[in-house]
Amino acid sequence: MNAIAASPDICGRYATETVPFTIHGRRLQFIKPLEIDHFIDAEDPLKAFPLWAKIWEASAVLADYMARLPTDPPLQILELGAGLGVAGITAAAFGHRVTITEHDPHALAFLEANALLNNCPGAVICPLDWGRCELEGRFDLIIGSEIVYSDQIIDMLAGVFHKYLRPQGKIVLAEGVRASGVRFWERMAPIFDVRVRKTRLRAENETRTILLFEMRPKQASQT
Repeated sequence: MNAIAASPDICGRYATETVPFTIHGRRLQFIKPLEIDHFIDAEDPLKAFPLWAKIWEASAVLADYMARLPTDPPLQILELGAGLGVAGITAAAFGHRVTITEHDPHALAFLEANALLNNCPGAVICPLDWGRCELEGRFDLIIGSEIVYSDQIIDMLAGVFHKYLRPQGKIVLAEGVRASGVRFWERMAPIFDVRVRKTRLRAENETRTILLFEMRPKQASQT
């Protein structure tokens, strides 16, 4: 596993801003890009669009879930498609052992900086391509937020879950309401016992619904 060894000079490489994030009395901070034009392909704006560069509502919901988990004993956690690392770094800050992954090299640079900024030197930051799965090890808990955004990803995620989840492990995903989420549930239901909870977030005149998928392998839930 090739973890990134040293924090890049984020502020020197990118225009950034630092966003405060307080959760369950703990104050965290996250560095994010000030603008995303730098990461967009002018000839094909939809190619590799930098979805990682925003703190999504779903990541805040997942971070709240992480902050509530007991830490005795600490869990071995894998975060998929971590973006800026809000959920995984929250879990690490509260005492869990977290491997935080992304595929985009820019996102990995921000992840490393955010782990150091929040004094989480024990968090492992490393690249993970879901199509190749070269990471070693298995985990008690696999988490992700806004990662089920297209149908093509669903089968890849099934392969990731199969390789990295321990037999008695659990998967927790936070997702906005979209058609791909329904198809994700239909694909996973034969393999996992799936519990879905709704969280409604209100901001000014808008209400966002976030779905929290809690999944355990069927054979584990029957033992």
